[in-house]
Amino acid sequence: MSDLPPPQVSLVRIVLEGEAPSGLPQELEADRAQAIADLERENRFEPVGVGPGPYELRLSIQEGRLVFDIRNADSRPLVAHLLALGPFRRLIKDYHLLVESYGKAVQEGREARLQAIDMGRRGLHNEAARLMTERLAGKVVIDLETARRLFTLLAVLHQRM
Repeated sequence: MSDLPPPQVSLVRIVLEGEAPSGLPQELEADRAQAIADLERENRFEPVGVGPGPYELRLSIQEGRLVFDIRNADSRPLVAHLLALGPFRRLIKDYHLLVESYGKAVQEGREARLQAIDMGRRGLHNEAARLMTERLAGKVVIDLETARRLFTLLAVLHQRM
């Protein structure tokens, strides 16, 4: 028996609105699916002033902004927060370059290159997670892992634009 607290799950459903997963590159589709599965298994997502979860989160990009449409578990709207995409653009571009490089390295069987790309990807995700946490401050409390996964979903949504 572990002394660790059970994983926290306040987000029970994540929907990427307007998403067309079949049009995504294979690596990005895998990242999308993994981020959603991980978020639905374990997350810290506490909207400020909304009350206890569980929550459904609908993410979309509208008019150059990332929309966090937060709903209760029955899909009733609770609150929406909009974040400007400008601060994330460089990180999104770098993320897509890393995903593309990773795919090429896999095809070429370059193990050392894959390890280097993974290290770069972790660093990029950490930087993006800090930015996501800062941008949501006062609106939604999230932890590092939740922020990392939300950035992955932002990058997927942005790919479709």
